[in-house]
Parts: sequence; structure tokens; C-alpha cells
Amino acid sequence: MQILFLIEREFGVFQQPVSQKKGFVMQVQQIMSTQVEYIPTNTTLAQAAKKMLELDTGFLPIGDSPQGRLQGVITDRDITVRGVAAGKNPEQTTVDQVKTDKVLYCFQDEDVSAAANNMQDQKVYRLIVLNNRDEKRLCGVVSLGDIVRHNREKLGGETAREISEH
Repeated sequence: MQILFLIEREFGVFQQPVSQKKGFVMQVQQIMSTQVEYIPTNTTLAQAAKKMLELDTGFLPIGDSPQGRLQGVITDRDITVRGVAAGKNPEQTTVDQVKTDKVLYCFQDEDVSAAANNMQDQKVYRLIVLNNRDEKRLCGVVSLGDIVRHNREKLGGETAREISEH
């Protein structure tokens, strides 16, 4: 219950009508954020931080290719810990130098519960969302907050509990 309170306080809970019929499966594409932009590998940490502020996110996908292939992700934690705390100049250090290479993802047609299980297993609060298994193009991001905001408080609480346990 305490974890649910913290999630509600952090992310807010908005009551939106969601079908509760037996057999109804909510897909990731119904709750994900589609306001996602790539940043190029030569983006400085300072520029990435400003983009995060502009987009109100702590997470940006990195990619240079015209095919839209991911080369990694950068988080606010990467900038803080691997960049600034390590003594790197945010005006000169590029995201490519401190990025997280391992891209954790799910697909837009997956069940939200499967995505939450993936978050629990990987101990992360957000996943890149890819369009399908063939093209694997970025189409969004799903976060623990998205799950909670779409009337999945119990699932959100269970996921947060699992992520926070080491």
C-alpha cells in the first residue's frame, strides 16, 4: 500500500475509463507515450539535458541512422552519474560516451502485464516500444507511470515493488 501511495504521489493517478470485462487485454500501444524523439550520438550531455527538460522526460533514445535504428539510450541518471559525477564536461562530452548500450524494449501489441513483467525482470521503470518484430522501429516509450495512470494501480504497485527489491 505504501508503494502505491508513493507511485500516486510521484506520477499522479488519473481516472480514465478502461474496460474491465473479462478477457479484455490492454495493449502497450493504448498507454504508451508517442512523444519520442531520437537524438544523434554527437549530442552533448548539456544538449540532451535541455531536450529532456523540453520534453519533460528523463530518457531519450539515441540513433543516427535514417532507418531509425536505436544505438542506445541516455537517461538523466547516465548524465548525472557517468557524466557530471565522473568529472566530464557536459558541454563537451557526447551522449555516445556515456549512453546505455543495452536497449530494453517491448512491442506495441504486447499485453501491458507482459511489459510490466519485463520491467520487473530488468529492474527498470521504462521500456522503449517498437512497432513490430520485423521492422523494430521506435514508436513510443512505456513507463511505470503510464501503467499507473491507466487504472492499473495494483499492477503498477507490484511492478514498483519488484523493481525496488534487489
